[in-house]
Amino acid sequence: MARDLLLQLGANPQTRKLVQSLGLPIPMPQALDRAPGPYEARPLEDASVLVGGALRGELGRALARSLVEAGAEPIVAGSEDAFTAPGEAWGRPPRPAAELEETERVDALVFDATEVSSPAGLRALYDFFHPHVRRLRPSGRVVLIGRPPLDAPDAAGAAARHALDGFVRSVAKEVGRRGSTAQLLVVEAGAEARLDPVLRFVLGRRSAFVTGQPIPITRTVAGTPGWPRVRPLEGKVCLVTGAARGIGAATVGILAGEGAKVVCLDRPDDDGPLSAVAREHGGVVLAQDVTAPEAPEAIADALEALGGVDVVVHNAGVTRDKTLAKMSESQWDLAVDVNLGAVARITEALVQRKVLREGGRIVCLSSVAGIAGNVGQTNYAASKAGVVGFVRRLAPELADRGVTVNAIAPGFIETRLTDAMPTMIREVARRLSALGQGGRPEDVGQAIAFLSTPGAVGVTGHLLRVCGGALVGA
Repeated sequence: MARDLLLQLGANPQTRKLVQSLGLPIPMPQALDRAPGPYEARPLEDASVLVGGALRGELGRALARSLVEAGAEPIVAGSEDAFTAPGEAWGRPPRPAAELEETERVDALVFDATEVSSPAGLRALYDFFHPHVRRLRPSGRVVLIGRPPLDAPDAAGAAARHALDGFVRSVAKEVGRRGSTAQLLVVEAGAEARLDPVLRFVLGRRSAFVTGQPIPITRTVAGTPGWPRVRPLEGKVCLVTGAARGIGAATVGILAGEGAKVVCLDRPDDDGPLSAVAREHGGVVLAQDVTAPEAPEAIADALEALGGVDVVVHNAGVTRDKTLAKMSESQWDLAVDVNLGAVARITEALVQRKVLREGGRIVCLSSVAGIAGNVGQTNYAASKAGVVGFVRRLAPELADRGVTVNAIAPGFIETRLTDAMPTMIREVARRLSALGQGGRPEDVGQAIAFLSTPGAVGVTGHLLRVCGGALVGA
């Protein structure tokens, strides 16, 4: 894999200081702090989290419980009432923000904006973040919590709620060069109990390349909010297509590390690397061309023999790039069929035959580049945008069965395909994000794993971008 020279230089404190002192216009991206292993019971152990905003009602209590039980050290700007009981139970009493030293840093800033109900109320964002955003450590986290704009009682309230989206996207770009991220969690009334797993994900190290976007948490899907904190996929059967290399291989390793039995699917021509991935992670090999007419039934048969499947990851994909005037019929047909047609056919077979179990998870791979559009990628963009439409339409159909359906849109991810790019194009692509660098296959794999867990029951019909805050198409 090609190396990011500027990222390597930026890892040297002396080099960073020299570049800054000379005023050179050279970006020095921050190396991202990524999770080193499987899920932990207390992923925020000893992390200092500065919390502000409403902090009242069920949302305030859910937020306080989540932070304290995850191991965080809460520092509260405002009422500490919500933190009193969980703080005592877990030995994490809240600390008043007024006690912070002038130069003291924190690992995360969390703001409860659920009571912002007018444009004037947005001033609370400035009042909290203006004095504190400088305290954020490198690879820190910023999280806002709001309510759905369309549920507001009036247009002014909806405007204020939607304003949080633009605020978070801008904050993500301001803090990104230091490896920090910013997210907006939009919590539907009554879905507060589903906040915890999502909050743990966005505040933890598994979301290192996820930034600058709203994530809805709803009551749409049937299911209970309880979920295993470690090895959340224990006893689950997961299917990963395109598993032989890249994002697929990384995803197999992450899912297996969380306890899953992974069925690794790829083309028969890739049997060698596919078998190696499966052996390494105790998985099952399924050599199958997803575009073959018999593929949906063959895949359903194989999974049925295992007792069914809990997680389906549609990762297989191809590019056949040409401008529309020069593109052949076969190039159009193959890209659309692999990236979209096969996804629909295979999913339909698994759902109709009830091979996909109750409480299952479907995760489809879209693409930021595809959705934004790109010269020479009309076929690819059409197929990847189609994936989003597929997910949004299918999600409500399966909600009563406890099944979530989501899509992930990777941005510039360092793989063997990007290694083949001309050097200058690759460098530009790396810098066109809030984090100023490319992602890794495991960044996408971590997002897939999160959406595959029982705890992700509150997220469905959603497109989650894993793009480092891409400046194009985001």
